[in-house]
Amino acid sequence: MFELDQLSPSVRSLKPSATLKINEESNQLIAQGKSVIKLGLGQSPFPVPEVVVESLQAAAREKDYLPVKGLQSLRATVADYYKRQTGLGYTSDSVLIGPGSKELLFNLQMACQSDLLIPTPSWVSYAPQAHLLGRKVSYLQVSAENRWQVQPEQLDQYCQENPARTRLLILNYPSNPTGCSYDVGSLKALAEVARRHKLIIVADEIYAETTFSGEFHSLAEFYPEGTVISSGLSKWCGAGGWRLGLMAFPEELRPLQDAMAVIASETFTSISAPTQYAAITAFTPSSAIDAYLDASRKVLKEIAGYMVSRLRNCQLEMEAPEGGFYLFVNFQKWRDALAHKGIESDEALCQRILDEAGVAMLPGSDFGMRPEQLYTRIAYVDFDGSQALSAAGTGITENFMEEYCPRLVKACDALSQWLGDREEV
Repeated sequence: MFELDQLSPSVRSLKPSATLKINEESNQLIAQGKSVIKLGLGQSPFPVPEVVVESLQAAAREKDYLPVKGLQSLRATVADYYKRQTGLGYTSDSVLIGPGSKELLFNLQMACQSDLLIPTPSWVSYAPQAHLLGRKVSYLQVSAENRWQVQPEQLDQYCQENPARTRLLILNYPSNPTGCSYDVGSLKALAEVARRHKLIIVADEIYAETTFSGEFHSLAEFYPEGTVISSGLSKWCGAGGWRLGLMAFPEELRPLQDAMAVIASETFTSISAPTQYAAITAFTPSSAIDAYLDASRKVLKEIAGYMVSRLRNCQLEMEAPEGGFYLFVNFQKWRDALAHKGIESDEALCQRILDEAGVAMLPGSDFGMRPEQLYTRIAYVDFDGSQALSAAGTGITENFMEEYCPRLVKACDALSQWLGDREEV
């Protein structure tokens, strides 16, 4: 029989993805008849736009293997999309299509012989992917005081102190787990440092289209020669299960793109043909897509404002998000009361809240924070996205949250009650 010591050491030490694990655990508890409000997995609550669904239906008979880099017409459409977004001269040759941005991020790390540099906190899978490949991971500690942004002088100092190897930096904005993003001035300053030190940067812009204001700028606009844009359909298009990711490369990084295509040819070959044909519609400008994005942004902005207000009233601390589905919440002001109840780590905190309040969330340590810092990530996605989109189309009403997002209201009530029960007398 196969023994544990026959596993690769890098795999043996790996834990399941935290986001997927909490989702499965929540579903198991629900199957057992328990009430759980699911604020763990960051899955879009919105339906796939109907025009995109119709395109998938029309393409259902497409069955042939497609080019490894992706369907040519899709790649051209994506290139046009990024031309409009950035003003840069992307072509179909700039684009690589894959089975979700997660797989493409892994393949890029595999193809690029470099150390990985990421902010703390950051998405749960960047570092484990590097560990699977035996790569060194370095961290840039960011803080709430700077809205969780990497500071240019911080990046410059790190690069000066570590000059020897190629460095790959992943920046995710709007961020999972914080919801914070970068303004134009910050991006320009980071671009200057990156250019000086010849960094390769992956701009993980999977949440770009969820930016509440509708205005978004890419780092690629200011550092085009060294920036790879990463995105897909999962977050802004509600199509996580369709597993379509993409990357857009500058000419200077074409060898990296070509190497990733070689990896793809020996692993996943190409992704589902019908999905690629349908994605053309998703990335093609239309009134239907514009209306969908406008309504989803209104909904997410309304929810974020409500959640921040309610949770701050519970003496919880967080930065107000600018996009995405997330709050990065600090329970520091409750430290003494929690310790009195035997809760001294973020993992214990999340487990007790799940067990006693029926609210599932993730500990900040899954995103690189220290357990004793008592951070949690809340994904405010447990609501009926179809109903919320329809309502937002005619305008957000005063009772929107109670009518269309009652489970999120209930989550705030439950957390308020749970914390109140822990106040020391």
